[in-house]
Amino acid sequence: MTTSPLTRDIKALSGIFVISGALHLAKPEVYEPIVPSLVPAHREVVLASGVAELLCAGGLLHPRTRRVAGWASAALLLAVYPANIKMANDVKDSRKTGLKTAAFARLPLQLPMIRTALRAARG
Repeated sequence: MTTSPLTRDIKALSGIFVISGALHLAKPEVYEPIVPSLVPAHREVVLASGVAELLCAGGLLHPRTRRVAGWASAALLLAVYPANIKMANDVKDSRKTGLKTAAFARLPLQLPMIRTALRAARG
């Protein structure tokens, strides 16, 4: 099986994961409110997702780990999608237009990110 080339979209996904992962670790309190209530240990889940994002970021950049990192990235993006839905739902009645726009814009923007992760996984 061949490894997918390191394309611009894979580099971008890796960069997004680096930024997001670092923020999850540096400021977990920002992310804790969007963790769905049925998920226990919000802080630990936020920290673990930050570590997972950083691991995916690094894995996507290296040819030997790109395939597995692609699958892991797609799984991670699907796993955090409920938090994105919760965030959009939480701000839907807010007067903060920028926050509302960002929260709702994240939902469809996940799709090209998942597509990129799957492209990396499939080689």
